[in-house]
Amino acid sequence: MKTIKHRMAHKLLLASVLTALSGTSYAGAKIKIDDDSWISLGVGIRTSLSMVNDAAPNGTSRSNDFTLESSRLYISGQANKEVKFYFGTEKMWGEYGVLDAIVQYEPSAGFNVWMGHLLTPADRIEMNGPFYGLTWGQYTVPLFPSDNDISNGANGQAGTYGRDDGVTLWGSADKFQYAFGVFDGYSGDANQTDAPLFATRLAYNFLSKEDNPGYYTSSTYFGKGGDIFTLAVSAQRQSNGYGTVTQSGSFSGYAIDGLFEKPLAGGSAITIEGEYKKFDVSTDAATPDFGMFDGKAYFASAAYLMAGHVGSGMFQPYVRYTKNQPSVGDSSNLKELGINYVISGQNMKLNLNLTSGDANASGAAGTDTKSALFGMQFQL
Repeated sequence: MKTIKHRMAHKLLLASVLTALSGTSYAGAKIKIDDDSWISLGVGIRTSLSMVNDAAPNGTSRSNDFTLESSRLYISGQANKEVKFYFGTEKMWGEYGVLDAIVQYEPSAGFNVWMGHLLTPADRIEMNGPFYGLTWGQYTVPLFPSDNDISNGANGQAGTYGRDDGVTLWGSADKFQYAFGVFDGYSGDANQTDAPLFATRLAYNFLSKEDNPGYYTSSTYFGKGGDIFTLAVSAQRQSNGYGTVTQSGSFSGYAIDGLFEKPLAGGSAITIEGEYKKFDVSTDAATPDFGMFDGKAYFASAAYLMAGHVGSGMFQPYVRYTKNQPSVGDSSNLKELGINYVISGQNMKLNLNLTSGDANASGAAGTDTKSALFGMQFQL
């Protein structure tokens, strides 16, 4: 019954918006109410075919799996220049659910307030989301709790897809950008004191200032953002954010990330991205309700956007290396060699990549495999 109601609600919502669009003067998918008020509709889709050596059911053949990695509906709007909202959906555990639901008060560049179900301030790859990364498989280092939760199958005890219920204050002063948030965080049995999660991200743009919505990020602008060199530090902490009801402990973690991009002649560009992460879990609990990585990790990526169009797009080959080093257990690494075919920035691109290694977003060493993936991404 719950599934049927959810599906009906989404159908009615989409039908209402499309009906409004069909009878309204708009640019693209934007409904203009008056000079200061509007509502817009967007979509995002990522789909892929992955082939992994020795991963078929017989244990020796290559697996072939088509995956709808992400399918999102975006709705945003504003009542006036300061009061806005954003709503997004995503496929979660076989059903479509609320990804973002944010009330946005934006009175100035220096101070803004977002509240609802939203991204917790974190490192660049988590602030990118899947659609604004440089590489297709950017999630190969351990993730902060609200993103790690989904990979551990905890179904929302510490957030989902990097999101959680809470509030974020964000803004900028010249080339300095900040975001500070307070969230529910881990809400399992170990958190008997109902302690909140504190999260922050501080960034400084040494060259051109990166231009993104709110405190979100991107890992490439395909040379369109000017000369970029940005360093940032992000940190999160929650008391009683780990463990069991009888043995609770705290979680803390920080990350330092950097992005360099230089436009070159003929529309080409070089992009270099890197990150170092350190997580600490202070508990002796052997079987925690919610698993978190303890240790350090890092990755580095480099890409070259080739000058000139081939057909309707440009080629951007890249390399990436990941290393995860848990405090207990085996270290892991992953090498990725890939190429983006960029047709319309992050709105339309194709990707082909080859990977080799055993690193993944959990931080624990997985099976050492070789794989190939072809992906397609579309946004409007």
